[in-house]
Amino acid sequence: MHLPPIEPAGDAPLPLIALAEGWGGAVASAQLCNGGGNNRVYRILTRDGLVAGKFYGSGPDERDRLGHEFDGLSFLKAAGIGSALPSPLTDDRREHCALYEWVEGAKAADHGPADIAAVVDLLTAIHDARNAAAAIRLPLATEAVLCPTNLFEQIERRLARLSAVATSEPALADFIASELRPEIERRMRALDDSDADAELPPGSRTLSPSDFGFHNALRRPDGALTFIDFEYFGWDDPVKLCSDFLWHPAMELSIGEREAFAHGVTHLYGREASFSARFAACFPLYGIRWILIILNEFVPQLWARRAFAGKGADWEAAKREQLAKARTMLETLLPYREGLFHK
Repeated sequence: MHLPPIEPAGDAPLPLIALAEGWGGAVASAQLCNGGGNNRVYRILTRDGLVAGKFYGSGPDERDRLGHEFDGLSFLKAAGIGSALPSPLTDDRREHCALYEWVEGAKAADHGPADIAAVVDLLTAIHDARNAAAAIRLPLATEAVLCPTNLFEQIERRLARLSAVATSEPALADFIASELRPEIERRMRALDDSDADAELPPGSRTLSPSDFGFHNALRRPDGALTFIDFEYFGWDDPVKLCSDFLWHPAMELSIGEREAFAHGVTHLYGREASFSARFAACFPLYGIRWILIILNEFVPQLWARRAFAGKGADWEAAKREQLAKARTMLETLLPYREGLFHK
């Protein structure tokens, strides 16, 4: 079979092309897709068919996003989780790239009760997989929270980084000083009576996809969802997983969807005695953590990573947009009271 040359417009890294050739034979085309916030994803046509090629980038303080994703998906597929996750094919750790099953589908922009049920079913399967013998070798999820102190430290670290940048960003400085910091102090005081350093026992943890939601899902032609992007996968507190799903700014969930999700995960994880209390108490602090993440665009190093992934355009416009989103999320968080899980 005659194959045309690689499309120059694809501009795929040569190590990724070499990996694809080793897996599926001669490469006919490599087309850049919309990548995630930190990587580049390519639709690669080889002699043996389509694959998804992922180039993770590298840096001196880079997390092992490839290892978390490839090893996590390999474990979960071996545990019997089917088409809800893409299959990992092969990887090159030295060159920071990997190949995965190409999932034919569209972004899951529209979703409803059946999709929330599918989410809970997948989380149930992943939670059950934690009992497999190989699970003990899996790492902690990126920025895992195993005690309240971990969450406090993450908030303080992100706040300090933004405060340093804010010396040359007046609008950001004003938002932090007059609106955000007072709410952080109020919410942290509410947890002062808890044992902040008590680590969650292994039996109360789950395996978490981490950056999980419909923003990282593709709807296949048959209507089923496949969830992608497991770069931060690992052991974590299910409270963090559930809070992140509800707070993630990339998703628009209806009140009904939010309540159905909260009900489903409480039934799933609530067999562990302290889950519901931790969920109610920590939920607003995870909202604050997400406000700080939204403001990452103000940090030059993180903006450079976005630019690498093809997400960087007008930096000043991006900063204004993210500050507006952060302010909206804070307004949502202010009236939150314990046990109210919808926005």
